[in-house]
Amino acid sequence: MTDLSAKDLERAKFAFSIYDFEGKEVVDAFYLGDVLRALGCTPTLKLVEKMGGTKKKNEKQLKVDEFLPIFSQVKKDKDVGNIDDYTECLKLYDKQSNGLMHLAELNHVLQSLGEKLDKSEAEEILKDCADPEDEEGFFPYAPFLKRLMAGPFPDTD
Repeated sequence: MTDLSAKDLERAKFAFSIYDFEGKEVVDAFYLGDVLRALGCTPTLKLVEKMGGTKKKNEKQLKVDEFLPIFSQVKKDKDVGNIDDYTECLKLYDKQSNGLMHLAELNHVLQSLGEKLDKSEAEEILKDCADPEDEEGFFPYAPFLKRLMAGPFPDTD
């Protein structure tokens, strides 16, 4: 079975049920990454595919007893970055060590490295998370990372 706590089992079954659109106790494997992300995991597209996710709808169905071990394994994955890791990466583009980088460079990075974003995805993230650039095209990257890592529903403390 899995080594999930009772609370994690309940959360996983609830999230699974949300993506069970037809009430047949199965989820299209196309939505595997969405279910995992709804549970707070951060799997890459490659990991989702490795775990049985599909790129097209209606290719494969998952039952909850097939999903729970996947969730358990992905939940254990600690190979995700944190804000300090991302700050160190963006410091490579901070040529004057003043906390600023070119907005165009970040846009390029988002569209060309790692899991590449398309132009509209990159523009949406920059619009939502980045401060306006100055007259020379620079912006502070630390506030950008804080907003990005907070996600779409940051705490309002």
